Amino acid sequence: MKLSIFILSVVLALAACQAAPRENEYVVIAGKDIQKDASWMKVAETLRDKHQGVLLSYTASPEELLPRLQELRPRYVAIVEKPENLNRDYVMNMHRLSRQVDDDIYADFLWGIITGYDADGAMKMLNNSTEPLVIKDAVASIMELHSGKWFDRYAWVDDHTQGLWGEKKSAGDTIVTYQLKSEMMKMLRRNQNGKIDTVLMPRVKSVDEMQTFYNIYADYQPDLVVTAAHATENNLEMPFSLGNIKAKNGVLYMDFPGAPQNLKESGKRKVYFAVGNCLIGNVNNTKESMAIAWMNSGNAATMIGYVVTTWHGRNGWGGLKYWLTNPGRYSLAEAIYLNQQDMMYQLNEWKPELTTLDYPYGDAEFTEAPGVIQGVLRTEPTHDQIGFVHDRDVLAYYGDPKWDVRLQQIPEENDIRVTSVKKGNKYIVTIQTAENFSLERMKGDHFKQEHVLDLPFSYFFPERLKNPRLAAGQHWKAAVDENFLLIYNAEFEPGRTYTVELETEN
Repeated sequence: MKLSIFILSVVLALAACQAAPRENEYVVIAGKDIQKDASWMKVAETLRDKHQGVLLSYTASPEELLPRLQELRPRYVAIVEKPENLNRDYVMNMHRLSRQVDDDIYADFLWGIITGYDADGAMKMLNNSTEPLVIKDAVASIMELHSGKWFDRYAWVDDHTQGLWGEKKSAGDTIVTYQLKSEMMKMLRRNQNGKIDTVLMPRVKSVDEMQTFYNIYADYQPDLVVTAAHATENNLEMPFSLGNIKAKNGVLYMDFPGAPQNLKESGKRKVYFAVGNCLIGNVNNTKESMAIAWMNSGNAATMIGYVVTTWHGRNGWGGLKYWLTNPGRYSLAEAIYLNQQDMMYQLNEWKPELTTLDYPYGDAEFTEAPGVIQGVLRTEPTHDQIGFVHDRDVLAYYGDPKWDVRLQQIPEENDIRVTSVKKGNKYIVTIQTAENFSLERMKGDHFKQEHVLDLPFSYFFPERLKNPRLAAGQHWKAAVDENFLLIYNAEFEPGRTYTVELETEN
């Protein structure tokens, strides 16, 4: 009974956070030449009206709008832009612009890009992200979600064991796993002397792996797709390089040998989270890219992906960790945002210059980057220090940053309740832990620990605050900004109440 009351209080607290739109809270940016194209301009105007926002435009780059953004100080920014104008540098520059509205190191607004194969595709993306979505059905090509506890129906092909796959057919079912048949095949392998030998090794047929993913994608009609295998702007590999998904004319297809087949779409809107794939988030100045196809035929109202080759993975896996380990508490955009501010805090702790340092992307990065970062630190950098700088500005978020898309709550994991109230120039955050509270769970349950480590306590404010900071006498080790609170020494215990007192300006 006590647990039911506690869960109800959490639901009511979340509902209370759905505040009415505030003046200048949302800014829509019409991209290059959008004003000259009536069909694309309609997308921008519709988005503006949807959020009662302010519509701005630029002629060359979004950086032109910094003075207006500093004046308006929005909490959300959405850019409507044609794919021909989107690339790696565009995404990186938007990340940097988001941190320039004021003088601190943190992003001052949540942002996303609305685009599409054409204006109709962009409008579909906008319409699909109007009503809230709770994720219930999912498909993945990673093993990290194999428990399936977040989903009613779930299936995946494994990227740790070749040919392994599994499924959960309903909310009450348990996961069942299967193993695809392998056979001895000739493979090339480098021997101890550095020469290439031909050897016989067990290997699953690529057509079997492709068919398995093709089938579960059609059968499970997912709200969420998560992938992390090799990829480029032009293809997504199945685990162990066993075949490809590709795009043609804005349509995704499985590249079966001699008989390609378009992916079977349910028509449901979805989220595509390319959590660890290289390059797939880079539109690369063409509507024929994989990113655009996922938004077009794949019906992804939100897509998240890297615009460079990735190896460390903190930005992608960290964002997923914030979302998964706080099920139902954060929208996807909020989870991505909080993870990125967590990264900024840690970079600043190592050395403030790392929050703005240019990383040397390219073929020589693995020889150049350690030296560049060592020049700032004056000591040999760690793997994480290099990886955080690499990942800082390279994860693209396509979609409306205010879209309320969440995971289902997991009742037995709803073990913490956070509320806040403003009293004059004081802002009081109250944290109540239930009797079943788990500090380990709050820190992330060791999910993808090799990339992300433990999470701090986090809170996304229900409203944007003005110049918040810890009040005198507070001893929390915290990152505080107008949108969020992160606490790094939150060693909470079950059945306790904690308060964090902030000072703000009216």
